[in-house]
Amino acid sequence: MILTYCYRIKPSAEQEAIMFYTLELLRRHWNDALGQRLDWLRRTRCQIDRCSLISEPIGEISEKVNYYTQQSALKETKKLFPDYKNIWSELNQVNLQRLNKAWERWLIPDKSGKRGGRPRFKKAGQLRSFVYPRVNCKRAGAHMNNGILKLSKIGEMPVIMHRPIPDGFTLKTCTIVHKADGWYCCISMQDETVPESIPLDEVKSAVGVDVGLKDFLTTSYGETVPIQQTYRKTQSHLARQQRKLARKEAGSKRAEKQKNFIARIHQRIGRIRENFHYNTAHKLVKQYDLIAVEDLNIKGLARTRLSKSILDAAWGKFITHLEAVAVKRGVRVVAVNPHGTSQNCSNCGVKVPKTLSVRLHECHKCGTTLDRDENAARNILDRALSEVGLILPARGGECR
Repeated sequence: MILTYCYRIKPSAEQEAIMFYTLELLRRHWNDALGQRLDWLRRTRCQIDRCSLISEPIGEISEKVNYYTQQSALKETKKLFPDYKNIWSELNQVNLQRLNKAWERWLIPDKSGKRGGRPRFKKAGQLRSFVYPRVNCKRAGAHMNNGILKLSKIGEMPVIMHRPIPDGFTLKTCTIVHKADGWYCCISMQDETVPESIPLDEVKSAVGVDVGLKDFLTTSYGETVPIQQTYRKTQSHLARQQRKLARKEAGSKRAEKQKNFIARIHQRIGRIRENFHYNTAHKLVKQYDLIAVEDLNIKGLARTRLSKSILDAAWGKFITHLEAVAVKRGVRVVAVNPHGTSQNCSNCGVKVPKTLSVRLHECHKCGTTLDRDENAARNILDRALSEVGLILPARGGECR
């Protein structure tokens, strides 16, 4: 199992200046390496026996540019630009690894045939993190002991240990991140022991969960969790602050201060939403052994006129948090096809067409009358039980 704990760090003013300059050097290196890759691609994109009618580059075609050629050029970079000697060598290597991963994601499609966007050049201030790939080992660039983080070429700084590191976990990487309210270190740790999922014959309680905009979620037992709408409640305040920013001179100190204030508003919105997701996920995992959810196409739903409310609810992020919490406790999470869960009757299976404004499910065949979301949650649970081959009495058994 791999966990990542994020702690706040308190660097001095001198250390903060060094970290800002490190980010700037890594940003320049990223842009230079990306420019080399794009230039090589532009020179080699035409076929051997034909050329473009518009324009073609003239000159000798250089050898292929990849991670290994750019990594071997780091020695020459340090000779030409001595400032790169003042940062830990592994930071440059990880920076190139990040670029190589983004480059391959753009050119090589995944199993479903989709590709990522083209890597972009980064403006000043857009690169906000750097990674030490080894922690607390013999040639490591980062060491953390007793609440003190020591970074090579930077120095020692206190860490706010708001929660202890679990026993038995090995520290793997340390990522230094600059956020709107300060500096943080994200410690990635690994343990070989992974909690096993509950065997199917020991599952005693199961529940279906239907997410929505009227209520954040509705279970197959009729329980509901009210929706928060964190962004909607802060929208007017955020709009006022953005109008203030528009009236300030671009590039001035007051404009930069207002930008940071707006960034902290967005950060607070994200933290409130994340805390709500984790609290809801923990409540579900404590009560049930199997949780059935919908495998939603969030990108497709976000193209509708309800896009702002859908993105504010962040269903996809909630399901990701639910799966992460469930893995730690050995609870099973099953994602099912959402097609027809709101239209079909959970009692007899007959299709009952209804628009989104109709909130009550009334079956004309068996006479079942249910809330629309509860009916969908029951259908989700039935599909999950049929997929895993499990039979439970009374719609998932008694909840603990």
